[in-house]
Amino acid sequence: MFNTKDANRNECMLRGNFRKQGYDWWWHSFTGINEKTGEEKPFFIEFFLCNPALAKDEPVFGQLPENKEKGIKPSYLMVKAGTWGNPHFQLHRFFAWKDVDVHMNAPYSVKAGDCYCDDFETRGKVEISESDAAAHPEWMCESGSMEWDLKIDKQVAFNVGYGAGKLFRVIEAYEMYWHAEGMKSTYSGTVVMNGQKYIIRPESSYGYADKNWGRNFTSPWVWLSSNDLTSNITGKKLTDSVFDIGGGCPKVYFVALKRKLLSAFWYEGKPYEFNFSKFWTHTKTQFSSEETDSQIIWHVRQETTKAVMETEVTCEKKDMLLVKYESPDGMKRHKRLWNGGNGVGNVKLYEKKKGKLVLIDDISVKHIGCEYGEYC
Repeated sequence: MFNTKDANRNECMLRGNFRKQGYDWWWHSFTGINEKTGEEKPFFIEFFLCNPALAKDEPVFGQLPENKEKGIKPSYLMVKAGTWGNPHFQLHRFFAWKDVDVHMNAPYSVKAGDCYCDDFETRGKVEISESDAAAHPEWMCESGSMEWDLKIDKQVAFNVGYGAGKLFRVIEAYEMYWHAEGMKSTYSGTVVMNGQKYIIRPESSYGYADKNWGRNFTSPWVWLSSNDLTSNITGKKLTDSVFDIGGGCPKVYFVALKRKLLSAFWYEGKPYEFNFSKFWTHTKTQFSSEETDSQIIWHVRQETTKAVMETEVTCEKKDMLLVKYESPDGMKRHKRLWNGGNGVGNVKLYEKKKGKLVLIDDISVKHIGCEYGEYC
């Protein structure tokens, strides 16, 4: 069953060859309430570690022209913080490895300066001026400020199974791994964004926490998740429910498994999983994403021998950002990786009974974390 927490899968994976060409990150997203206006605002925080074996006295940026020319790969801890909606931005603060303290084994922790993250809390500050953002395109970020102090309660996990199991981790079989220790999480604390204070409350945080690691990124890149779910049949909030969809084109020893997604739906305490790595479930997936002048739209249909899940999501481009990373080899392949936290949509969940589809629920969804991009 996928709702199995595993601190070992959430530890730092930068061992072996991943130390000289690898990344590992812990991602957090949640919603806060403006202390003065009551306005909702979604935020994200990420601790992104890259190529510790290539460390120098200062952070090494692969996007600097002189480093590109010499084939020098990046090496740093990048603390990413930002927000969606109006305004939306991503801020990056970089640390050299000599200034980073990482507890590699479970339970993990990462500390650099006044920035800290583990399974139970995170705090820190990132502040980028307009002049610095303009003068340093290798930082791949905008300007602004964000400071946070948060407690984290990871309640429902998506343990994807064999693909991220110990054997496959040790032999570094996959190009990109995924583990969601807290696909449903609650956050509490404060965020100060550009001088405005936001209160983060567990009941309205709609939180999410996962991690990715590997040597490169997938293309296409798909992610959809939310725990703000309301039944259109009963009108009731689904307070013990969450879904999570991720993947695109996983690679095993550089062999592409095209059009593959992993997903899980924890529906009021009952698990529904659509996982291609569990071959005995005969998981079938159809998905597409499209970009209009104003929206990004996702269509996903997944089926096993026991259930069907149909997901439709839209997110307004004006609320999204083009999230930026460089790969451990120094390339910046994703130039249009759309990323949002204000998605809305619908999920229909069916069970197969006596050869027929029986509708379990028709669900309205808000506060959807969403991502789509392909190499270009």
